[in-house]
Amino acid sequence: MTAQIKETLQDGSKTVILKNDELEVWINSKGCTILRLYVKDRDGNSQDVVLGHPEVEDYEKYVLYLGATAGRVCNRIKKGEFELNGTTYHLPINNGPNSLHGGIKGFSFAQFDTELLENGVRFHRVSPDMEEGYPGNLDVTIEFTLADHTLNIHYHAQSDQDTLVNLTNHSYFNLDGEPSYIGDHVLKLACEEFGCVDSDGLATGEIRNVEHTPFDFRDEKKIDEAFDDSYDQVQLGTGIDHHFIFNQDHDQAILFSEKTGIEMSVSTTLPGAQIYSANFLQGEPGKYAKKLPKRSAICIETQNMPDDIHINSENPTTLLRKDNVFDSKTSFTFKVR
Repeated sequence: MTAQIKETLQDGSKTVILKNDELEVWINSKGCTILRLYVKDRDGNSQDVVLGHPEVEDYEKYVLYLGATAGRVCNRIKKGEFELNGTTYHLPINNGPNSLHGGIKGFSFAQFDTELLENGVRFHRVSPDMEEGYPGNLDVTIEFTLADHTLNIHYHAQSDQDTLVNLTNHSYFNLDGEPSYIGDHVLKLACEEFGCVDSDGLATGEIRNVEHTPFDFRDEKKIDEAFDDSYDQVQLGTGIDHHFIFNQDHDQAILFSEKTGIEMSVSTTLPGAQIYSANFLQGEPGKYAKKLPKRSAICIETQNMPDDIHINSENPTTLLRKDNVFDSKTSFTFKVR
């Protein structure tokens, strides 16, 4: 296992390479962004299984959150405001009428300090009180480590005031090793329920059973089978862009490419994930001179219930009390069938 700083860029960010016999991952300290993730396919060839841009500066230019850490609060917050302890807080509106992924200058665009570990890298920053409208000085640590075929991400955050936290990684996966049509991938999700959205992609609080819907992935099936435009939630989400609620505590999502034979299994301590079929890509510049078309990847954004400060106002999962700890782990394990 090696961990090394590949380069320091003009903006001060550092690109770190983690490598073992099975995996190689490139991560930039700006946004703790996964730039490249190399996995061996059934023929032993190395495939880069995450979408990305040609240059690091493109990640902020196009604001697609490719591979980035989304925070303080990932997903959408209704009308960019919430009430906490009798005070109403106002957040930047950056997605229709709502606030998305921490605001205009969320964690995806923030510089983190970098510390190499024996088997990975630790990124750290303190988000100051009222950054993007959120209360409290939030001390955040994100560790990426490799163990055999697995990439682990460990999130840790603590605030000196009550605040909201919901951290995730926003990698766009395509196990073909290129931005090809994601509908040909096979997906399995350990969940019986999903959260509905409105026409702006905001969680409404309505929970539906997946049975007899296009979103029933309890058994493996091609993602293409979920693109049924006659179903109201497919119409509203322009595809899949919904929170799926897990019913087991490991291997909650399994993605497979028949082309390369690569299988990715996602395990998390969090209760669900936003599954997003890259519906809003529009052919932006990608790595290796390949553009990024609509539905050319899938995101598995492990997280607490989106907009839970409004949906579950009495006991929201996204509320972090003063001096309590937000602590979550998500792992991505790769193998070949």
